[in-house]
Amino acid sequence: MRHSARAIVTLAALAAVTLLSGCLYMNVTTPLDTDLDQTKLGTKVGKSEAQLVLGLVAWGDAGTQEAAKNGNITVLRGADQEQLSILGLLYVRYRTVVYGD
Repeated sequence: MRHSARAIVTLAALAAVTLLSGCLYMNVTTPLDTDLDQTKLGTKVGKSEAQLVLGLVAWGDAGTQEAAKNGNITVLRGADQEQLSILGLLYVRYRTVVYGD
């Protein structure tokens, strides 16, 4: 009986760590490209972002079109997505970074 209780507690702790990973602070960048072996970044960089506070108020435009406009890019070559999160939904920033000419 004691071993099964320990196993349940261990599984519950692992589930909590998995579900709550990044809940204090997270800053990740992921590619939006699907053909990474053929990506040429170009000479210009453009960024756009949207922000969220307390999970209640959001603003901004994190789209690729806005990022290209901000970087004066007419031909997109690649794109990344960045996400910053502090204390879960206390503050979240989504950023799109595009590369091109």
